[in-house]
Amino acid sequence: MRAVVCSEYGPPEALRVEDVERKEPRKGQVRIAVEAAGVNFPDTLVIAGKYQIKPPMPFVPGGEVAGRIEAVGEGVTQFSPGDPVMALLLQQGGYAEEVVVDASAVMKRPEAMSAHVAAGFTMTYGTSMHALKQRAQLQAGETLLVLGAGGGVGLTAVELGKVMGAKVIAAASSAEKLEAARKAGADELINYSTQDLRERLKEITGKTGVDVVYDPVGGELFEQALRSTAWNGRALVVGFAAGDIPTIPTNLPLLKGCAVMGVFWGAFRMREPDKDQKNFSELFKWLEDGKINPVVSKSYSLEEAPQALRDLMERRVIGKVVLETGRE
Repeated sequence: MRAVVCSEYGPPEALRVEDVERKEPRKGQVRIAVEAAGVNFPDTLVIAGKYQIKPPMPFVPGGEVAGRIEAVGEGVTQFSPGDPVMALLLQQGGYAEEVVVDASAVMKRPEAMSAHVAAGFTMTYGTSMHALKQRAQLQAGETLLVLGAGGGVGLTAVELGKVMGAKVIAAASSAEKLEAARKAGADELINYSTQDLRERLKEITGKTGVDVVYDPVGGELFEQALRSTAWNGRALVVGFAAGDIPTIPTNLPLLKGCAVMGVFWGAFRMREPDKDQKNFSELFKWLEDGKINPVVSKSYSLEEAPQALRDLMERRVIGKVVLETGRE
């Protein structure tokens, strides 16, 4: 089978498509014929050797896939060949025509959900749902600020915030990204490449501040957003797409009476699988009811994986992008 292979840590351009040996599912595993694979920011860190998980060389990157069950191992009864599924991997294996994974990491996807959409659904919506529901405990009527609102997780946070009844302020670096956030339901827009974030937040909130900050960007914007929280505010640390991990004066949470919360959805999924499954049941219902509308802005072939990752690293992506294998 064909797969994108990382043979040494480095930039996306070092990746190559190679023929690799097909694996058979062992006890408790399934083999999925991959139709599409999600492209995510952690993938850029894994191939550079900058992520907490460092697979042995050579390896196939990619943390989420969608496709159909091709074969099941001993003891697997909840899946059958032909079932449409989506799966979360431990940051490796997804950029391939097939993948073998533990059955516990696989979910049946609604028949109406295409592999194209499902490949980019699990990580972004799973992260934002956990962040807003379990971590921030966002309430209807509260104000939510989403940084990086045009990106994969940012756009889902805008959508979910609106479904949960919040007033959503979307902040992004371009008019194009803000337009995508507006279509996703944002009430207010801030272009932080041309506008002062703190001043605009004062104007929008009447100087009361925001209840929840959702930040997948990091860098200097985090402290600005933290200074703009309301009393009892919650600042969610989701990721560092800007490349810089911010440091903050610890007197800020004290003076603001706010909390800084880490969001690690992968660990939550492993530690509290029942709650995670309930999250996805709710997400699938909202999808069925038309309350959320996943945005996949572009598809790439396996051979174009380096370009997909480069576009993601340079923040040219709106919503999600996926790799398509050509399998159906």
